[in-house]
Amino acid sequence: MSFRSYPLATIIVVLTIFFSLSSCATWKSLWGDDEDDSSNSQLSATTLAAKGIDEFSVGKYHKALKYFEEILDYYPFSPEATLAQLKGADSNYYMENYEEALMLYHEFEERHPTNEAIPYIMYQIAMCYYQGVDRIDRDTSGAENAIKEFSKLLRAFPYSPYTGEAKGRIRAANEFLVNHEYFVVEFYLRTEKYEEAITRLTYLINTYPDATITPKARTLLKRLEAGDPPSFNLSAWFQDTLLPDWTLFSSESEPNQTTEQ
Repeated sequence: MSFRSYPLATIIVVLTIFFSLSSCATWKSLWGDDEDDSSNSQLSATTLAAKGIDEFSVGKYHKALKYFEEILDYYPFSPEATLAQLKGADSNYYMENYEEALMLYHEFEERHPTNEAIPYIMYQIAMCYYQGVDRIDRDTSGAENAIKEFSKLLRAFPYSPYTGEAKGRIRAANEFLVNHEYFVVEFYLRTEKYEEAITRLTYLINTYPDATITPKARTLLKRLEAGDPPSFNLSAWFQDTLLPDWTLFSSESEPNQTTEQ
């Protein structure tokens, strides 16, 4: 994987931070030829940062993380430490260590509340939850937390480069929650608990009036209220529905969305 595969906004954040840090050192020290290297075996902070970015840019996140952690261990108060904190979180994210990444993103947000990378950090926090969304018959907290965090991003930075995608993913996560409710209705129908099914359908329709599945839910509700529950071919009313592709809702989002999956 190369920098070409990353969204433009992410590349800008990384390069802006990296080159602002580089201004604190000469180009000679950046490539590891400074006096620190000749006096001992420990690489300088700028050299470690350069090596970490090199590994990260080609998708070697485990190796990159080692360099970033070394910066935080040996140079915790250096200018490069801020970059190391950010890219250390990113490395964990791309290795699918979402809980670790989430913790590190929150730490960065707390330590650097005015940093220019905060919109990106908020987006990544939401994505950590979003990546944890599972099947509709399981825990829905990932979708709920993702909606909460994406909404927080939209309120704080309504015109960030992540606005369009955040809106699309919120819609997708909402569809997931609707599908979960509809899945519960299927359970009630299969166990002939029709009153419970009516209650759940009423809740679904009132809570998610614009969801994709709501028209079918209204039709099913009318049949149940008329005392005509579908007894044959019940599977035609219910299909296995996972988290939908957020790009299906991209036309309803802002045009300046990223392309990160």
